[in-house]
Formats: sequence, structure tokens, C-alpha cells
Amino acid sequence: MALIPVTILTGFLGSGKTTLLKHILTEEHGKKIAVIENEFGEENIDNDILVQDNQENIVQMSNGCICCTIRGDLVEALNELWEQRKNKKISFDRVVIETTGVANPGPVAQTFFMDDDVADHYVLDAVVTLVDAKHGQQQLNEHEEAQRQVGFADQIFITKTDLVTPAEVDALRNRLMHMNPRAPIAGISKGVVPLNAVLDLKGFNLNAKLDIDPHFLGQDDHDHEHCGHDHSHDHDHSTCGHDHSHDHHHGHEGHTDRIQSFVFRSDKPFDHKKLEDFLGGILEVFGEKMLRYKGVLYVKGSARKVVFQGVHQMMGSDLAGLWGAEPKQTRMVFIGIDLPKDTLLAGLEGCLA
Repeated sequence: MALIPVTILTGFLGSGKTTLLKHILTEEHGKKIAVIENEFGEENIDNDILVQDNQENIVQMSNGCICCTIRGDLVEALNELWEQRKNKKISFDRVVIETTGVANPGPVAQTFFMDDDVADHYVLDAVVTLVDAKHGQQQLNEHEEAQRQVGFADQIFITKTDLVTPAEVDALRNRLMHMNPRAPIAGISKGVVPLNAVLDLKGFNLNAKLDIDPHFLGQDDHDHEHCGHDHSHDHDHSTCGHDHSHDHHHGHEGHTDRIQSFVFRSDKPFDHKKLEDFLGGILEVFGEKMLRYKGVLYVKGSARKVVFQGVHQMMGSDLAGLWGAEPKQTRMVFIGIDLPKDTLLAGLEGCLA
């Protein structure tokens, strides 16, 4: 039986998660979506959508969606949904989990790889992060949880863009790109977004059964000021074919984000054993600080690409397609908290054959 894809919807307090959820729950889209509202406060989705009480409840929506609120363990909620689905009491073919606004999405993501029952029935599709255009800069400055939410993202939406100037949107977008170069960024208004921009993104596959997006790192480093491309807030960086992960300033001088990213590239192949030993060592030492990492590896002796991806200490790798006519090249991106970039880059260089 096919695994049920799960989307984690995260974002700091007031970023617009509930507005986006209301759009999902009330649109006539023909999809059967189960929404798990994982709030710790007293208020849940507006009462016209959810009936609030003191225990878990599951509400069937008029458009075929269902919504459940949880006060306990996420594993129990997912397993309860599965049992009710198996017994044909409810029907859904995908799940959206809304985290609390001050949550670190890491433990939520890890649930899908650490619990056997959950892993047997569900697959984590993507982490979608909302950032408030008006308050996002301040929240990123003051709250590490907001930075973690950006670091874990597979897709970022900037909300409330109508409340600020285009220049402010650009500055925020540039900062977000610097923190997480692998997540496409788009602006949305009033929670209205095409469902295919939220669901079935296949952004989070620890077992890497699917080929990695060949454009996730783009091409060569370059200077935005001279590249001849439009980097305004309407530009889609997921398709522009350029790397936005380099270390130049992005207009957010005056502070240093603890969560940053860096890229490793090489045309030389890795020695598999050296790389395995090195990655195992850095995960032991820095695993909790490594939010997300992902790459396509060129490994000596293999005619196929090796895809790897991980979150914290959990890393998965798998063989992907054959190297074609394109140049054989390793491309890796690391997103983490206070990572020793120079040490890690030097260590990776030392793993080359």
C-alpha cells in the first residue's frame, strides 16, 4: 500500500499558517486532506472550522477534508488517524501538520524516521515555512526557533507582502536565500496559494529513492549585482539555474544569523570509505547543529550518482541514475547552526580520491 504523504506547515507566531490552512480546508479542490493542528495554546483554528474541546477531536469537512486537534503525542495522533482510515471511519489521502508558532520543526520531522508504525504508513513529503514580511526580520533576529524553521524548509512563502515595500520584501528574500539556498521562495497574499505549491513537493526523502532536483544548487557562484538577472521578489529562484548560497552580504548587515548555509563542490570523485568515516564523525560531533544537508555525490568506482540527505544525526543515501553526458561533479549543501564551515570543507576535500 502506498505511503501517505505528509506536509509539515511551520512558521513563527502570526506568520499566516492558520490563514493558509483555512484556504486548504475550505477550497473545493477534490483532495481528501487530514489536517493535524498541533497547537499548545488555547486557541485553535477558528471555531467556524473546528469545534474546540479538551480532548482530541476529528471533524469532517464539507469538502472531504478532515481536521483533528491534538493535545498529546504526534505519533499517537498519526496512528489513530491511520486506524480510523483503515476501519473506513474516515477517508484521506494526505496529511498536513500545523506546528505551533514557536516550535522547532526538527523533532516533528524526526517522528517520521524514528517510529516504525509511522514510517510504515506515512512519508514526510516536505517542510513548508511561512515568514511574515512585516515582522520576519525582527523575528529572525530575536528567535532561534524562527531561524530553525527557515533552515528546515523545503519551500518558503513570504506572507503579508502587501504590508511592506518591495525593497523590504527583497531584503527579507535575500536573507532567507542566504540562510537556506535549497528552498524555493514565493510571496503569497491572504493565504491563497496553489495546492501543488504546498503538496507533493517530494522535498524530504531521507531514503532518497527519488533523484534529487538537478537544479537545487544551480551552477557557479556569482555576484548578483553583475549577473544580469532579475532578483526582485517576483523572481523564482528554483528555476533560475544559479547558486544563491555564497557568502556575500544580502542587505542584512548589523547582525549575524546563527543558521547559515554553505556549499561544497568538486569535480574529483570521493573515496567512499573516507567519506563515510568523515560524515559519521561530524554527525557525532555536530549532528544536533546540522539541520538539513543534501547532495549529489560523485563517488570513485560508481557509474551512478549517489544521492544523500539528512536531518540532524539521521542520514540516508542511495544510488540514483547513471551519470549521463553532464560533467561528473559532487554538489552538497549544508544548513546548520554555527557550523565550522572551513573545517568541514577541508574535511570533505580530504575525502577525495
